[in-house]
Amino acid sequence: MRIPIAQIDAFATAPFTGNPAAVMPLPAWLDDPVLQAIAAENNLSETAFILPDDTGAADFALRWFTPVSEVALCGHATLASGHFVLSSDPKRDAVGFRTRKAGILTVTRAGDGYELALPAWAPSPRPLPEIVAALGVAAVETLYRAGGYRVVVVADEATVRAIIPDLRALAEGGDRQTIVTAPGDATDVVSRMFAPGAGIDEDPVTGSAHAVIVPYWAKRLGRDRFTAYQASARGGHLTCRLEGDQVMLGGGCVTVMEGIFFLP
Repeated sequence: MRIPIAQIDAFATAPFTGNPAAVMPLPAWLDDPVLQAIAAENNLSETAFILPDDTGAADFALRWFTPVSEVALCGHATLASGHFVLSSDPKRDAVGFRTRKAGILTVTRAGDGYELALPAWAPSPRPLPEIVAALGVAAVETLYRAGGYRVVVVADEATVRAIIPDLRALAEGGDRQTIVTAPGDATDVVSRMFAPGAGIDEDPVTGSAHAVIVPYWAKRLGRDRFTAYQASARGGHLTCRLEGDQVMLGGGCVTVMEGIFFLP
């Protein structure tokens, strides 16, 4: 079996920045262990599998896999999937994806890039002493969102950038995101995200993390739109907008590789 594959840097305006994702269009769903094995072989933070949606609810059905597990929501691989579809059809302005746990997600052309609509998953205050200790920081505030999203707010960007986390401690409990965020220097908001329990020690740029922190920052900043930077080694810029029950994330994509995946 020959499966097309594209590697796309999402939330990027140039190669080798943003967050790389593999996008693989399928004629029909393969068995879950096969999908997981393909994602492990790709060894990227996410592999997105898409196929035409036979329910009529959206244009495509979409699933995401890390090298070790399927996830409920992935923003950057959805943006990459939108780029994959829209860049091959210049007459098309938007594409919708039906997902299993995050509803219908849309990617729309916006200038030279795209805008991605995600659900707004506002977190609530919760003590997270073990997580704060694993990060080795002084927390200003800690919050949690059902589904395993742990948010630690710190004082400034320098603190975010300096973190050297205890990844083994953060991995306890399995597939969980640990998001560290603060006011930014050159952008309104800065963050980093760690998910070692999902096979991702640090994610370069994380759409799902911003689905959680954008509602928090919109309330704290007192406005519904702002800029953000995820301060990983690769780094990535996002525009953020809270619109009702949706988070709208803006960013570019760059295709860096296209080929064929051979499946016995």
